[in-house]
Amino acid sequence: MTSVLDRFLRYVSFHTTSDENSDTCPSSARQKCLGESLVAEMQAMGIVDAYMDENGYVYGTVPGDPKLPVIGLIAHMDTSPDASGENIKTRVVAYSGGDILLNEEKGIYMRAKEFPNLKKHQGKHLVVTDGTTLLGADDKAGIAEILTAAEVLLTTKMNHATLKIGFTPDEEIGRGADKFNVKDFAADYAYTVDGGSIGEIEYENFNAAGAMVVFSGRNIHPGSAKDMMKNSQQIAMEFHGMLPAQQRPEHTEGYEGFIHLTDMEGTVEQSTLRYIIRDHDMEKFQRKKAILEEAAAFINRKYGEGTAQLMMQDSYYNMREKIEPCMYIVDRAAKAMESVGITPRIVPIRGGTDGARLSYEGLPCPNLCTGGENFHGRFECIPVEDMELCSRLLVEILTSL
Repeated sequence: MTSVLDRFLRYVSFHTTSDENSDTCPSSARQKCLGESLVAEMQAMGIVDAYMDENGYVYGTVPGDPKLPVIGLIAHMDTSPDASGENIKTRVVAYSGGDILLNEEKGIYMRAKEFPNLKKHQGKHLVVTDGTTLLGADDKAGIAEILTAAEVLLTTKMNHATLKIGFTPDEEIGRGADKFNVKDFAADYAYTVDGGSIGEIEYENFNAAGAMVVFSGRNIHPGSAKDMMKNSQQIAMEFHGMLPAQQRPEHTEGYEGFIHLTDMEGTVEQSTLRYIIRDHDMEKFQRKKAILEEAAAFINRKYGEGTAQLMMQDSYYNMREKIEPCMYIVDRAAKAMESVGITPRIVPIRGGTDGARLSYEGLPCPNLCTGGENFHGRFECIPVEDMELCSRLLVEILTSL
């Protein structure tokens, strides 16, 4: 048996950052390198139908009792572009409390004061980085936990449901479900293993949209610019100042949505602001989009039609309405957690998963914890003990039917 830790450490050695500026699938060819390695590993384990399709999606089956439901487990192979995913240097720390020195040369610490979630992991072994890259627990921990559970099923005589495995590319840029083959996957229901700290079960996620606003200006020599210059950067700042500050992500939590400025660029002639819009409540989600529309309309009335060009597109919707008719799959996960000593906590996802889109495509798919903390940043970490517990949880879901 390969340990979940050994699997995880091997997977994070692959550089699989997705690229939101690419129009290919997968968005970065390097994701296929991990996919090919996973297929070889799965076949060596005895998953004879394991394969990767032309779009970089990896599939496989562990046959089980045909009288039981067919259950899918899904994770994603890419890592977030929010921080570097290249040349990840890992270390396992026996954590006894306090600050963790990640990088002596650069003086990088994970401070207990800044990350109070560390306190609950005293006595565990934390996988950390050197503080210059993300770790990749989101979601290579999910992959490691799924394949560790699959190996348990393959090497024991426990009666279990048929397991369908799916590993997707490009989840971090919102495209993970784009080319997922729901029909051939042929699961009755599934779980994404893509959550955070131990005990989380999630079946509510944000409704999500992306927005880009392009501002057009007019450049004139500043020495003779009076009443003629139209500085697109100043107009862009004016537009942003019209958005409600209390609806920024740094001021929200729980079910509260947000309008988040993700990046900006500009000159006097042209500037661009990009946003993501999120809310669990559809009515509030639509209102947030209307706020941007109203601000753009005001700018155009003030500075001339076409000054602000707003382009907005929905990304995914709250899967709650697709899960509530089959809440028994959430209850099953909660019961399995209790059986392996995990206290279940049903929480809303302040983000999205492949499962949100897949639920709308006919595959009900709530989200389960992986044990990871501080995703998308240089202080990402995960306890070894929690990865092991999550693997046991997946086995329990597949066998206690």
